[in-house]
Amino acid sequence: MPSKTVVVGSAVGLHARPAAIISEAAEELGSEVLIGVPGDEPVDASSALLIMTLGAGHGDTVEVSGDDPAAVDKIAALVEQDLDA
Repeated sequence: MPSKTVVVGSAVGLHARPAAIISEAAEELGSEVLIGVPGDEPVDASSALLIMTLGAGHGDTVEVSGDDPAAVDKIAALVEQDLDA
């Protein structure tokens, strides 16, 4: 399963707005994508609520994984952006 380790770019972390943007994009991909904090169980990237439960803040490292490398790259790129801007 392809994976990518990225740093959370949003100024206040993966809270409601960034989580909603990421989950909406993940749902549109039609492929399972997971997001997780290293050492913890990953969550489904298509669920904003589950993304928020990670408690990932600005500058934290998360791992994005899935079956489709293009989907992993797309979600990883969103996580790295400041989606609060």
